[in-house]
Amino acid sequence: MSLMRDFPDVLIVGGGAAGLMAAVSAGRLGRSVWVLERNARPARKVLITGKGRCNVTNNCDLDALMEHIPQNPRFLYSAFAAFSPADTMIFFEAAGVPLKTERGNRVFPVSDNARDIADALVREARAAGARLLQGTASELLAENGRVSGVRCEDGSEYRAASVILCCGGCSYPLTGSDGSGWTLAGQAGHSCTPIRPSLIPVLTRETDPKEMMGLSLRNVTLTVRENGKEIFSELGELLFAHFGVSGPLVLSASAHMRKMGTASYEMQIDLKPGLTEEQLDKRLLRDFSQNLNRDSINALGALLPRKMIPVVLRRAGIPFDTKVRDLTREQRQALLRVIKGFSLTPVGFRPVEEAIVTSGGVPVREVSPKTMESRLLPGLYFAGEMLDVDAYTGGFNLQIAFATGWLAGQHAGD
Repeated sequence: MSLMRDFPDVLIVGGGAAGLMAAVSAGRLGRSVWVLERNARPARKVLITGKGRCNVTNNCDLDALMEHIPQNPRFLYSAFAAFSPADTMIFFEAAGVPLKTERGNRVFPVSDNARDIADALVREARAAGARLLQGTASELLAENGRVSGVRCEDGSEYRAASVILCCGGCSYPLTGSDGSGWTLAGQAGHSCTPIRPSLIPVLTRETDPKEMMGLSLRNVTLTVRENGKEIFSELGELLFAHFGVSGPLVLSASAHMRKMGTASYEMQIDLKPGLTEEQLDKRLLRDFSQNLNRDSINALGALLPRKMIPVVLRRAGIPFDTKVRDLTREQRQALLRVIKGFSLTPVGFRPVEEAIVTSGGVPVREVSPKTMESRLLPGLYFAGEMLDVDAYTGGFNLQIAFATGWLAGQHAGD
């Protein structure tokens, strides 16, 4: 076993978005900071966010920010006061990463390259004096009722006056987020609320999504109902898969389906949200008038993607070989209803490892909202996905990571 003889004011376990921001925050206050990261390259999960573009924050005010955080939003008031979305944007612009705001106030680097965000975090952490080390913490150390450091899998010990746990959740374990941080928290006496996936692809009872596997739909509206009550409706993009549906719309919707297994959910896709039913009916009549002698299966190519046509006709109860000239008004109306309300029944989620974020973690009642310090073990702090807070898509989860990391860094080492 090797023991690091010199030790920092602040030891940060986890070199992701929250950990690196904590390093910048503490380092700029003149504290000595070490970041212990299991991967050779820090911020690996940042690299895959936003499909590799990195939706770094959301350009909104505090009220809108809170509306997009369903889990314990009030706990985050102090964190957002310390580091707001505007502060996030100023930080990265000053770090040499130009930003842009897109639909839904989503903020991305102008380059559309997540690596620019990851590199900026590493660069700014080092500029603030942080020392980046590679290692995997396996045990939390405490002496005289206060945290004193961590022990690693190889037996190495890293001592510090304060420790910030920024180990992430348990989604995308190959990036280092495997849930091990909650084990460390448990060693300090912390409990953990049930972990469940959030922002994750959805399994459906229907099997015809497999028939359309790989088909991406843009500018469609997805509506979700829970026990008959609408809980989500948004325009965007989704993807059919062998298990059900995925894509940005579905990931956003999944965060609203928090009672999977106990509540009844229904998804409905409006394939032509830009057309009213009356307008769509006129469109169908026009298309059909140009294809009177063709089979129905060959008459919808101008309206629907090729992979969808057999599925839509089958759902409308129209035989593929029915001539367009023989279609009844009732059949046309059935077709219209399917196009305006393509229904799916969610029955579960993909494995939690495939979630963009996980919901659950260290209960906020066990953490000081003004400092992010543990209420159970002095000198121990938390930030990011380890906490029982999570948000919808749109840059909100990264903003939580940056804000809680910044606040923890401000107070660790006091």
